[in-house]
Amino acid sequence: MLTRIAALFLSLSLLSFAPVLAQEADAPRAQTGGASTLEDILARQRGEAVERENRQILAQPGDTAAGNAAGMLGTLGPASDSLSWEGLRFNTADITTQATGPAVTVLMQDGGMRWLQFREGPLSVYGGYLLLGVLGLLVLFYLIRGKIRIEGGPSGITMERFKPVERFAHWLLAGSFILLGLTGLITLLGRKLILPVFGHEVNATLALVSKWIHNNVSWAFMLALVMVFVFWVLHNIPNRHDLVWFAKGGGIIGKGHPPAKKFNAGQKLIFWSVIILGGSISASGLSLLFPFELPMFAATFEKLNAIGVPGWLGMDPLNTALSGQEEMQLAQLWHSIVAFVLMAIIIAHIYIGSVGMEGAYDAMGSGQVDVKWAKEHHSLWVDEVQAKTTPGE
Repeated sequence: MLTRIAALFLSLSLLSFAPVLAQEADAPRAQTGGASTLEDILARQRGEAVERENRQILAQPGDTAAGNAAGMLGTLGPASDSLSWEGLRFNTADITTQATGPAVTVLMQDGGMRWLQFREGPLSVYGGYLLLGVLGLLVLFYLIRGKIRIEGGPSGITMERFKPVERFAHWLLAGSFILLGLTGLITLLGRKLILPVFGHEVNATLALVSKWIHNNVSWAFMLALVMVFVFWVLHNIPNRHDLVWFAKGGGIIGKGHPPAKKFNAGQKLIFWSVIILGGSISASGLSLLFPFELPMFAATFEKLNAIGVPGWLGMDPLNTALSGQEEMQLAQLWHSIVAFVLMAIIIAHIYIGSVGMEGAYDAMGSGQVDVKWAKEHHSLWVDEVQAKTTPGE
């Protein structure tokens, strides 16, 4: 009987306090101390934007919530300061550190979790599917089409296609990109693929070595990118013959091979993909190596906002007040996304230049190609070379 009376009394007491609690929940944040509400926490977990104006006002450097806490809940031991977490979260707290330099006082920032979730989720999953999908399509294409042969077999007569310095630039670019791609994949996917199989020590060692290789080989890649651009940019300017090449699918549709100069339309696509995407990868890589000296996203977002690009897509203006950590997170994601796309393109390029086409590897192997191969795939270029070397022409 006493238990039932006590339960009834407790229920009536809670009901009597309900209007007060509802009033507190509905009161503006400025009247309740600016503390995070349950709605704030749930919204943040869903990745939604959380109202922060009142909390920022209340969490200015030197402010304290001890008075609010004492008035509402009282304190135990030293004065508690719940709003100090708001100051840390929004970079308004009065922070002093032994380390000096940019962004050292940023102890908390919202973008870290979003970056991690995207990096370990869509970036890794869809990037992996992209590479595996390209490999699968190439295997299927090879099984259906087979190796592209020289009609009637090679003639045995060769002509120079690329000079030694051009081949050096190509192999420097190719070798450095392969190393960068492999070490980048180890860095990105090591915890998922290597650690469960080989353990922490192997994964840690590979990650450390990969980081060193990635940071240093990047300079060779950028140098080779400039060399390749200088050597071949004039040969890769689009012309009317490229339309014919595309119409015939590079020789796959119909009979015969479409005419082409030193580089056909397919090779021009590869060239400009390497230059544009490789240049973007290099820019974001430099931003990662020197995040506080070469930030790239805040300035880019300012230009996009000025043009009105976010509005075209129905978006709010992009945030231009980025911390050093946010700059690095955006640079890393952009770096990886563009690298995945370029790796997929280069895998197709490697296929055509090796097992996919007879005689293609010789162009970058020895620099000498069979004349019949050259006439089939680059007939206009052969005519130009022969016109320069034939007396009286």
